[in-house]
Amino acid sequence: MALFMDILKVVIGLVIGVVIGFFLARNYMKKYMKKNPPINEQMIKAMMTQMGRTPSQKQVNQMMKSMSKYMD
Repeated sequence: MALFMDILKVVIGLVIGVVIGFFLARNYMKKYMKKNPPINEQMIKAMMTQMGRTPSQKQVNQMMKSMSKYMD
């Protein structure tokens, strides 16, 4: 019975550690993505130009807004 309790404590400790680690990593990645967004205005302009469109600033702002919606 004592061996079972020891194993149970280890398993509970591991589960708690995984949950805490997940939330810490998630919080860190959110902060990192806000500081260093994976795409910026110049990249959007270049992408639209390569597709044969000349983007207006309004279109670029709309794209940035839609991208930031998925980052939050």
